[in-house]
Amino acid sequence: MYPNIQAYDRGVMFSPDGRLFQVEYAKEAVRKGATSVGMVTEEGVVLIAHKNIVEPLIIPSTVQKIFKVDSFVGTTYSGLVSDGLHVVGMMRSKTQTHRMVYDETESVETIAREISEEMQMATQYGGLRPYAISLLIGGYDTDYRLFEVEPGASFSGYRADAIGIGKKVAEDILVKEYKDGMKLNDAINLGVSILKKINEKKLSPENVDISTITKAKGYKPFDIKDINAYL
Repeated sequence: MYPNIQAYDRGVMFSPDGRLFQVEYAKEAVRKGATSVGMVTEEGVVLIAHKNIVEPLIIPSTVQKIFKVDSFVGTTYSGLVSDGLHVVGMMRSKTQTHRMVYDETESVETIAREISEEMQMATQYGGLRPYAISLLIGGYDTDYRLFEVEPGASFSGYRADAIGIGKKVAEDILVKEYKDGMKLNDAINLGVSILKKINEKKLSPENVDISTITKAKGYKPFDIKDINAYL
């Protein structure tokens, strides 16, 4: 143990045993967030997210968990809503700047790297706090790709991944049931089945977001009717 834990607890500085408590707290906020799942398939990338709507009078359509970043890139987050919306805004700004300069969609890996660099700054300077979100960024450039960016600002590529409160359960299922080269519809059905297993309440089209990114159609969000067909 070490004296005066609060000296390291309140800022982005290392404790004597090499821990950043603020980053650990941000990761805990992500672990309490609604579950999102992403998968790379033979035909495209699928993103599926649960919207944890607990207020009975809220308008479900105003709650969004999957976002279009560019024509061939989408993202979803788990964690603190305000942080998620802010980072999505940054991501869109960067990709649109790239498009204006180069007249092309920025590569998915470059987008993930740029956002991780922005999030890393919040783990380094006094007066800031880490972003309490993890992101799944999926899209198409020369191939279909999926990346996760976590609160500590590291990012990694995945064939299939999950974030949020159901991450462990989802990953266990994905390890067993995800297959390279699977079809888009099969991946959507698998993702929906994962959300059903994680959430005790019955899923409805109002509390699930589904989007796909394909070479032919780019980013495509599903409407209520499309989502209901998979539930």
